[in-house]
Amino acid sequence: MSKHLFRRICVLPVICVITLLHVSCLEEGVVISKPDEYTHIFEASDTIVLRSIASVYKEKGMGNATINPEKNRVESDYTIKDEWRSKTIARVKKINWKECEVTLSVITEKKTANGWELRRLLEKKNYDNIFFAIDLQIYNELYKVKEGRGSP
Repeated sequence: MSKHLFRRICVLPVICVITLLHVSCLEEGVVISKPDEYTHIFEASDTIVLRSIASVYKEKGMGNATINPEKNRVESDYTIKDEWRSKTIARVKKINWKECEVTLSVITEKKTANGWELRRLLEKKNYDNIFFAIDLQIYNELYKVKEGRGSP
């Protein structure tokens, strides 16, 4: 797959997720007691998956990503827009030498008179879009390693 085609394939999901996050702030959302979590399995080492997740956070404007390799976790800081704030957490669990399980949670809160209230704004399809973007970024990271521009 050429780099030009790869970038075209990458741009559409990125635009979709950014639009969804911005539009979702206009909705009220459903009050929830704990954040939703969705899981997906990727075929790559945990190091590449962690780097790919951090890159997707950056590309999508989901906050500054912090990779914690000891806990196999990528966490963003809060992004705040009007009376909403959101934070994304991904936990990576190594299944075997070539597969990792990623558990993703987007925490969205609305400021109320009583403080920050946890709300659900994203549906499973939105999480699937994020997983798709991570999958594409994994291929990009693997290409960098193959070309000698990145570490495994």
